[in-house]
Amino acid sequence: MLLEFKLPELGENIESAEIVNVLVKAGDKVENDQIVIEIETDKATVEVPSDISGVIEEVKIKTGETIKIGSTIFIIKSDRTSETSVSQKTESVKIVENPIQEKEETKIVESIKKSETKDIPSQKEFTHKIAPAAPTTRRFAREIGIDINQVSGSGPGGRISINDVKLFSKSLNEKISNSSGGVPMGIRQEALPDFSKWGNISREPMSNIRKKTAEHLSYAWATIPHVTQFDKADITELEKMRKQFAKKVETSGGKLTVTAILLKVVASAMKVFPQFNASIDMDKKEIIYKDYFNIGIAVDTEKGLIVPVVRDVDKKNILELSKDLTDISVKARNKKVTIEDMQGGCFTISNLGGIGGTAFTPIVHGPEVAILGVSRGRYEPVYIDGEFVPRMLLPLSLSYDHRVIDGADAARFIRWISTALEQPFLLSLEG
Repeated sequence: MLLEFKLPELGENIESAEIVNVLVKAGDKVENDQIVIEIETDKATVEVPSDISGVIEEVKIKTGETIKIGSTIFIIKSDRTSETSVSQKTESVKIVENPIQEKEETKIVESIKKSETKDIPSQKEFTHKIAPAAPTTRRFAREIGIDINQVSGSGPGGRISINDVKLFSKSLNEKISNSSGGVPMGIRQEALPDFSKWGNISREPMSNIRKKTAEHLSYAWATIPHVTQFDKADITELEKMRKQFAKKVETSGGKLTVTAILLKVVASAMKVFPQFNASIDMDKKEIIYKDYFNIGIAVDTEKGLIVPVVRDVDKKNILELSKDLTDISVKARNKKVTIEDMQGGCFTISNLGGIGGTAFTPIVHGPEVAILGVSRGRYEPVYIDGEFVPRMLLPLSLSYDHRVIDGADAARFIRWISTALEQPFLLSLEG
């Protein structure tokens, strides 16, 4: 039986991907879960496994090509005898020339589009009902910012699947993109001049990651009222402690950096100031508070900036966090970070101290409400007990969403962090 293997849905409103590497060719035998291609999305480089076994009859893609989600990648000759064995997880495989399945997929898309065109009163009326969806589906919808009650289910009795949520999210994104042309609503895009009039120029296409970064940050800057609060933390004693325990951490496979320590400090601060572990729902005029503490770390890669997430920071000690941070940084730079690795963040830390600079104004990574920027620490004269003494000061820049966070609370939050860094003994009590 000949089957089409298609590029599966990858979440986060991803519509296309660039083929980085094709790992099989016509005539090769593939097994279930074998990695067959590497792709670069607007988020990360992802390995795609086959969810069937068989022999490659035809390769319909090539390295460097950009293809859309759902496009056919391979034609595979398989011993599969029943359509019911097709993977339900990604729905990336379908039997060639199967009109029944084509109709079912069309019904799903049409049902999602209908849910968008409902008027506001009918949507409000629907939210009073309990949406028929599994806990995993509900959690996935929450993580990508979708109201599960607005999604139409394609399963028995209207049951909602993760794929239904993805299709609904994708349709919303297309609607926004079509209405704004990639520019935030209400902002007119001016035409560029002919730069070649003044000299030679060259053009090169943005990478998928760069395109997504540009779109996301433009939207965040245009929709979030940003304010940045600056402070300096005296980390003289912290640096002594960090150097003292650095070797011990290295033996465990980690690296004791200021960022690793900040992970623990920030998570503790978020417990004291819960408005920093929140998101805002302007449609419902609600603030969503989270009881989990996942912190994103901005990582500079050759493909651009990506933000993998360290999970459950509050439940780990600094030794464990150092190992997690090292592992995820290596994955990011080796293009092994997955879509899942970058979802579910509550707060972001961006440390540019290794490069330099005295301060900067980081852009809030919505739907989060705050981001902490860290610049290079340096020795400065500080007046203590009647004399100036050299102290290592670390510049901190806290950008926040003023719709949720007041200026006074932001000042208290960054001062709390600074005080914690200045008293290393308190960190040991955190575990």
